[in-house]
Amino acid sequence: MYSLEGKQLIGSQAIEAKGEPIHAVNPATGETLEPGYKAGSKAEVERACELAWVAFDSYRETGLEARATFLETIAEEIEALGDALIERAMQESGLPQARLEGERGRTCGQLRLFASVVRAGEWLDVRHDPALPDREPMPRVDLRQRHIALGPVAVFGASNFPLAFSVAGGDTASALAAGCPVVVKAHSAHPGTSELVGRALQKAVARCELPEGVFSLLFGSGREVGQGLVSDARIKAVGFTGSRSGGTALMKTAQARPEPIPVYAEMSSINPVFLLPEALKARGKELGEAFVGSLTMGAGQFCTNPGLVIAVKGEALDGFVEAAAEAVKGAGAQTMLTPGIHDAYTQGVNTLGGSDKAREVARGPQGDGPNQCQAGLFVAKASDFLNDEALQAEVFGSTSLVVECADLDEVKALAEGLEGQLTATLQMDDGDIDSARGLLPILERRAGRVMANGWPTGVEVCHAMVHGGPYPATSDSRTTSVGSAAIHRFLRPVCYQNLPDALLPQALKDGNPLNVSRLVDGKRDR
Repeated sequence: MYSLEGKQLIGSQAIEAKGEPIHAVNPATGETLEPGYKAGSKAEVERACELAWVAFDSYRETGLEARATFLETIAEEIEALGDALIERAMQESGLPQARLEGERGRTCGQLRLFASVVRAGEWLDVRHDPALPDREPMPRVDLRQRHIALGPVAVFGASNFPLAFSVAGGDTASALAAGCPVVVKAHSAHPGTSELVGRALQKAVARCELPEGVFSLLFGSGREVGQGLVSDARIKAVGFTGSRSGGTALMKTAQARPEPIPVYAEMSSINPVFLLPEALKARGKELGEAFVGSLTMGAGQFCTNPGLVIAVKGEALDGFVEAAAEAVKGAGAQTMLTPGIHDAYTQGVNTLGGSDKAREVARGPQGDGPNQCQAGLFVAKASDFLNDEALQAEVFGSTSLVVECADLDEVKALAEGLEGQLTATLQMDDGDIDSARGLLPILERRAGRVMANGWPTGVEVCHAMVHGGPYPATSDSRTTSVGSAAIHRFLRPVCYQNLPDALLPQALKDGNPLNVSRLVDGKRDR
């Protein structure tokens, strides 16, 4: 078992940096945790990027089976950490044991999902247009296409998922699956958890006899380490989950480079829920209670938390609000992930409470101890919501705003006025089909995932999932950060014209030695 050393993990080495130490804080107690992690500098960034670049050409051409086995080995090594990983993550996040054990399962599950994706080889998107020397009026040359890895990827660990969106989370798993070495900047809220997972990944690299630069883990400030990574010419893409301000700062840095690179940033979303009339009339009380269950899950610290409810004003909506208010009043306070997140949440709630355009209808009980999330529910008119940016801002935690609309036309107008979202939810019955049909095109333009009769909190890791959406939900609405399609963020197509078979990569050779699906002269060959 690993003992925490507070060192940078660069390639196969553990290196002590020289910067100011970073300490995790137990948000439930306020206790400062040891060890301190001395912040890295330009020197550590330089070394990690150098090793990643040296490893790139070798790693991107690893065989499908070897790369899939590597991803499975990472999962095995994470599982081998046992209770030590869960205990440290509990100390650093304040999250309960069951939640973290589930998150570990998700982390290892998505690594194994990408292993299966790699083995299948469909991500290569092999295409072959054979030569047509006798074609008139112009012959056609032999053309073949595959996808290759973009290059080394910088991944930023997220605060709200210390395992599933962190060191070995979805961005890392999909980048490694694509054939990209990864340099992770650990989140300062959970450095010990990050070190444990980083050492597991380091061990997997060694077990699979891969180049050491396939993985590195850095600790340090956003400016020196984070911006330094994004600025480094050897980094070819970025994966980020966090605040809008943090994501946009990285986007600006990436675009200011002599060679701009893509930043796949998941940032800000209030995940509107539309209560359509028939569903609201038939089951408003039940919807109100279920809504608060979704809102308060994990102290509301989910990217897909339902921060906005939209419905037509009337008795049915009043019944929903009354039921939701009672549920909020009974929702116990929960520890938030970090003091910073708690401070931002408090500020957001105070902004709503101080607005003359939002009416507070319920607050949950105050908790004992530091960094407690007190649930809240507010109501506003649609006209006020559309004309006040403060009401539209994300409040990251267990507080939501109900918006009253005059009619369904105003519901549609409000939907049109929303920013880009990760999710949009329709609570509907059979009698709401026509109303939903009118909303659906708007929601398709506004969100990456549209759902009916569920709640957005939580994201299934599977092939069909989309965790993305128009800005500011993400920086690139064409992609997803969850699900097997996430691999495509870190790939690009290359065409090979008239190359002899001896020079062609395995995926493109005659005879299809990898036995992968190919599009040959416009027809699928298997």
